[in-house]
Amino acid sequence: MEIHAPTPEELATLPRVIILAGPTAVGKTALSLALAKSLNAELINMDSVQIYKGLDIGSAKASLEERAEVPHHLIDVLEPNEDHNVGDFKDRALEVIADIHSRQKHAIVVGGTGLYLRVLVHGLLESPPPDATIRARHKEIAAEPDGIERLYAMLQEVDVELSQTIHHNDFVRISRGLEIFEQTGVPLSQQQREHKFKLPHLNALKIALWRPRQQLYDRINARVDMMMDAGFVEECKALYAQYPLDSNVFSSLGYRQMKDHLYESVPLDITVEQIQQKTRRYAKQQLSWLRSEPDVYWLRAPVLDEDGTIPEALLHDLRGFLEQGSEPVAAWASPHKDQQV
Repeated sequence: MEIHAPTPEELATLPRVIILAGPTAVGKTALSLALAKSLNAELINMDSVQIYKGLDIGSAKASLEERAEVPHHLIDVLEPNEDHNVGDFKDRALEVIADIHSRQKHAIVVGGTGLYLRVLVHGLLESPPPDATIRARHKEIAAEPDGIERLYAMLQEVDVELSQTIHHNDFVRISRGLEIFEQTGVPLSQQQREHKFKLPHLNALKIALWRPRQQLYDRINARVDMMMDAGFVEECKALYAQYPLDSNVFSSLGYRQMKDHLYESVPLDITVEQIQQKTRRYAKQQLSWLRSEPDVYWLRAPVLDEDGTIPEALLHDLRGFLEQGSEPVAAWASPHKDQQV
């Protein structure tokens, strides 16, 4: 992948935003709220599941109280049976950013979907249009027992590099990778590598949060336990009763396993263990993706002081970037040394 390095003059013409990324359960929500309050900013969701209504507990959305403290955008925008892709996200997010800036406020984009980050900043790779016949075939396979796992194995055969960046239950991206290979005979990962991105859409300061592996895994396990205590089973029952079970979003992490519990008689304790295990694996994939993203500042969590304040060096750099476009000194950044995550 070759990404055009814009000149200072080109960057000066682009909207400035902060993008806060990182694996699930690393602590993005707490930091994003604190930053938004301190920087006169509004938050834009960059999670592919939180954009859907009703998928609250399983996607770890910010609470209604937290959303009342700071304006949040691109949360609860779509019904679960509506289709949504990375291009739709880019268009929606750029529109929201323009609106926020028109009101003399700043924008912070926050979430863990790495592909959304790349496309938002650098644009889409030109590829063949969707093929309804291929997609229908993939949906038929996915509806069979272990169907998504079979599709993922097929993707590993034709594009192992892409498969390593996709969760093995992410039907939409698995299907798209297979579809493009069938249409072109060239792996999508190779096309992404060779694609020369043009001038980016944004002047983005990209920050990725990380934690030591065991600490992150402990937080993931605890989060899943809290999801269950908060009523995740009941949330899923209500969603599956209202919307078609083959809605794409129900193949996402947690919701796919809960379908197996409710409709395939997988015991609940096994389901919880599977969600924890697959979430840990997903976190590893998120970090791998971010390591491949250029110009990322790594920030070790937790970031906030014990009283909830933001370190002054970090706040100074972020304010300078948003207000003057100045390059961060980044004394607060730390190399991501925990390569085993």
